[in-house]
Amino acid sequence: MNNDTLVAISPSRNKGIALVLTGAALWGVSGTAAQYLFQQQGFSPEWLTVVRLLLSGIILLGIAYKNERLKVFEIWKTKNDALQIILFAILGMLAVQYTYFAAIEHGNAATATVLQYLAPALITCYLAIRSRRFPSITVSVAVIIAILGTFLLVTGGSIRTLSISGWAVFWGVTSAFALAFYTLQPYKLLSRWGSMIVVGWGMLIGGICFSVIHPPWAFEGKWTLSSFSAVLFIIIFGTIIAFYFYLESTKFISASEVSLLASVEPLSATLISIFWLNVTFGFAEWLGTLCIISTITILSIVKNK
Repeated sequence: MNNDTLVAISPSRNKGIALVLTGAALWGVSGTAAQYLFQQQGFSPEWLTVVRLLLSGIILLGIAYKNERLKVFEIWKTKNDALQIILFAILGMLAVQYTYFAAIEHGNAATATVLQYLAPALITCYLAIRSRRFPSITVSVAVIIAILGTFLLVTGGSIRTLSISGWAVFWGVTSAFALAFYTLQPYKLLSRWGSMIVVGWGMLIGGICFSVIHPPWAFEGKWTLSSFSAVLFIIIFGTIIAFYFYLESTKFISASEVSLLASVEPLSATLISIFWLNVTFGFAEWLGTLCIISTITILSIVKNK
């Protein structure tokens, strides 16, 4: 490989790395912004979930329609695809959004985000059961490390007490299961229709379904300049831009590298929570976070091989 080729490749690779890191960091910061809304401005996770899904879904489908026109609606012409997108919207998109926000409300953005990142370990266990093959030693060690990390994170290293509320643990672990379903279920849809259309419809349908339970006009909380800015940030930067950057990064670096670099999300959520909202993290919590992020690293390397 000559120097000219290296020069041509390097900027693209750097662009891909910058995109995924920025997108993941924006997701982490948006979780902290949600914590601020719930715990200091009186917003409810139900309202924020339904508004985020509806507005983001409309915007994403609008972008998809501008680029692909009527293909946006063709997904509904096949009965099986229509059923799968509805399942994805309710059990994947809506479930992962609401459980994550509920975990933040009952705990904090840092622990909620880290617990959600148990999903890769859950996916690994599911695939091992489905294929009836015991995971390799490396993968088994990664899963054990994830379990150890969860224990340290939720107990602070003491088996007698929880360092966060039981509800925060419940919603955080449920969010990991929802994220695992969200990751695995729509792969055929994504290959046929693309991420923008699938995720856009998933958000819009999830928001419409949740509107039956909690309509967007049933608002709770205080509108101030800071709370309005936080909502705007979550929808625009924490959803639309973060999602776009994440997708764009896959054009320049491999999928395994993308999933590995995306682990900056729980780290960014933790750091912002500590410095902005004064969330306390002891040695055990930091060690637990490191264990779970290490699991993502190990599984990404194994997947790449």
